[in-house]
Amino acid sequence: MKSILSNPYRITGILSNASAREIQSRKSKVTAYAKVGKEITSEYDFPFFKSLNRTNSIIDQAFSDIEQNQNKVVHSLFWFINLNPIDNTAIQHLIKGNKEKAIEIWGKLTDEKEITSKNFSAFNNIGTLNLLENSKLKIKQGLIAKIKLIESESFKDFVHTVADETVSIDRNKQIEIFIDEFLSQFDNQYSTAEIIEFFSNCNGSTQSYLSKKFTEEPIHKIENRIEQTKNKRSKNKIDSFRFGRELYDNTKNDLTLIKSILGNTNLQYKILADNIAKELLQCSVDYFNESQALKKSNNYLEDSLKISKWAESIAVSEATKSKVREDIKTIEGMKDKELSQAIDVLNSIKSAYEENERNIRQEVIRMKETDIMIRMGHRSINWSAVEDNIKTSINWINVNELLVDILSQANLKKIKDSDKTKLKEEFWTLLDWIKEKSLLNNQILQIIQNYKNISPKIYFEVLSAEIINTDANLKPLTKTFFVEDIRYVGLKLNIRSTGSQKVTIHKKYVNPENKYSNSSTSPKGYTSLNEIIITPESKSIDLGGYGNANKCTYMVGEHKIEIYVEHYKIFTKTFKVDWSPNKKVELKRKIEVLQDQLREVEKFQWFRSSETKQREVKTVQDKIKIANQTLMNK
Repeated sequence: MKSILSNPYRITGILSNASAREIQSRKSKVTAYAKVGKEITSEYDFPFFKSLNRTNSIIDQAFSDIEQNQNKVVHSLFWFINLNPIDNTAIQHLIKGNKEKAIEIWGKLTDEKEITSKNFSAFNNIGTLNLLENSKLKIKQGLIAKIKLIESESFKDFVHTVADETVSIDRNKQIEIFIDEFLSQFDNQYSTAEIIEFFSNCNGSTQSYLSKKFTEEPIHKIENRIEQTKNKRSKNKIDSFRFGRELYDNTKNDLTLIKSILGNTNLQYKILADNIAKELLQCSVDYFNESQALKKSNNYLEDSLKISKWAESIAVSEATKSKVREDIKTIEGMKDKELSQAIDVLNSIKSAYEENERNIRQEVIRMKETDIMIRMGHRSINWSAVEDNIKTSINWINVNELLVDILSQANLKKIKDSDKTKLKEEFWTLLDWIKEKSLLNNQILQIIQNYKNISPKIYFEVLSAEIINTDANLKPLTKTFFVEDIRYVGLKLNIRSTGSQKVTIHKKYVNPENKYSNSSTSPKGYTSLNEIIITPESKSIDLGGYGNANKCTYMVGEHKIEIYVEHYKIFTKTFKVDWSPNKKVELKRKIEVLQDQLREVEKFQWFRSSETKQREVKTVQDKIKIANQTLMNK
């Protein structure tokens, strides 16, 4: 610390409580040495100090720096005084280079002790030693000792020891001077948070000065940025999203600093945070209104929502929070307008169809109960006609025209981009229902395909994938990957995460015949699904396996596992299934033997009827068919 290592008292070679006569005597001696070029040394050039180059100008400046009483006090707080035999003993240890012993001696007078007229010199001296350390804990202890000394009643004794009794004592002012001197030493060596931590155990006046010192500039910067954003926004509203983003980016660090210093209950912090939030909210409103007025095609709803959510993260007062949340609610309602509208229309079609079906079936029941001819069995109900009536009970041409209107490519994109997962699942289910019921389903099929082709928002990228073979408990099987060994075939995706997301991943296991596997528990159109939570730390996704615990259910050939998110294929991994070489030879040999047998039974034999021949040929052909199926593991 420069204030200690280059302290005027060190340069002159005296202690802080040296008398005026001692200072003058030392000055005469040093000046004389300097004139003849003799090396100037001092017993207070302690061995743990770096060497000091004492030029004439440096020496003259040092003596000048301790002429005034106020300067004496300032520099004494960064040096040593010797007031009693204990101080003298400790300083002698410092002269010998035994810093630890000096700390031990002064520590006995200061540890968990109050400052008195008998130990204030020990507090000053041990504080100076601690400020010389590299340890943040020791520096903090040194600061606490110094601040505690300045705040104590004994500081008057300290001042009158190093200066004269005419010096007026303003403790708060002296603390400010000491803090300024201390902070000037580090040149960005420590962060603001670390410096604040140094002073964390100090009292209110110290904290108030620090708060003012560290918040004055960032507060001024934030206030200027708010005013600049207002001016730019009023002149160019369509760029309000950019202005809001710049305001948020350029104030968040300063606001975080102010919050850490003043606390989130401080009135000044609350007002400042709310003013940023209010300006961000106005940027959101202006950007949304201007984009809507200009009929912009970009996703301005999403951008407006971003600004409002930034405002929500900053707002402090309930009034500001409430206003921001109201805006978010409005935007979110409009953001998912296309999805809600589509669901309403699809539900209305489904409801109309089901209502018609219900009425038709009730009419059939009434006829069965009231029509004499039907009751007597002379006439029956044409159930095929009933089903046809149900299917044609609504005008599918009108339905298709309506769907084309509300499910345009732009609206499908907005629906896909929505984060309302449950509503999108309902939308998909309704689309599928209409596809199944419609008599003119070409249009709905095209809409469904268009929706599938839109890529969803996913917060991960698949880098590679590994095929895994496990048992029923998902324990990896270390055997070779042959028909004899395969049980549950799974997939592990190696990913790069770009955020947090809960995502449903659908899998489709497609066999060599291009048919996908499914079971009674499979989701419609897929083999299986996984609910996955992605975090920024996610490195892989284990999608489990599909198969059978007792045998391989995969036919021989090339298979593929297709991975879908929101019905959009994001990845495909292929794998090959085959018998082990020895087993494959065995199965092929069996087929060859059977084919030889077939050739034999097909030959003419005396006294064998044609029926017997046909039966024998068929028996062998069936065996060959089964053998071929076994070879293909069908």
